[in-house]
Amino acid sequence: MAKIGRDFRLKRQMAPTFWNIKRKESQFVLQVKPGSHPRRRAYPLGIIIRDVLKIANTMHEAEIIVNAGKVKVDGIIRRDIHFGVGLMDIVELVPTGQAYRFVPKDSRLLVPVSIKDDEKLKKLIKITSKAVIRQGKLQYGFHDGKTLISDQKMSVGDTCLVQLPESKINEHIKFQRGSTVLVTSGENAGGIGKIEDIRDGIFSLPKHALVSFAERSVELPVEIVMTVGSQRPIIGVD
Repeated sequence: MAKIGRDFRLKRQMAPTFWNIKRKESQFVLQVKPGSHPRRRAYPLGIIIRDVLKIANTMHEAEIIVNAGKVKVDGIIRRDIHFGVGLMDIVELVPTGQAYRFVPKDSRLLVPVSIKDDEKLKKLIKITSKAVIRQGKLQYGFHDGKTLISDQKMSVGDTCLVQLPESKINEHIKFQRGSTVLVTSGENAGGIGKIEDIRDGIFSLPKHALVSFAERSVELPVEIVMTVGSQRPIIGVD
């Protein structure tokens, strides 16, 4: 009889390069289930517990921890080891209260950064889509799959500081000259700089931002640049 259902395993050698796993052990590792983040830009929660934070020695132990409701992602208890954790997501260990924000760092796509208690429920999300719906209201889509309806006028590329878990907008950061930005992927991933200029794209070249770092300036596609504050990051991202 044919197998029913989907196999959520991934060949270890095919795992994204940023995953902090041993490449020469068993043949398979967990795969991220479809969800808020693209699979190639997210960690399965089980891998985070076992390999990244090293709270468990085996995947069986990691599954017990997750199933027991001892892990929150963005303020909500998650009980699926395949649940995807991506850019700016916050993983909290319920028994200890320790929390980590996953951010790009040192050219790596996702690295856990320990955060303070007062930042556990604060998250930066980038606007990736905007649409007018009924009664002229605006619906915004964000990089982590969230959608919000708001009367506030914002633009694609801007960033919002939201209160978790309800995703209430606390602050709006415009994507404009002078804003402080975080590079989210590529060889400059994790770099924090200032926008010097924004250059419109043409048919063969996407819209770019000229970002200045301490000793140099780099022109980057706006898709991999995220505003995190005006003068400085408004929450910890490094």
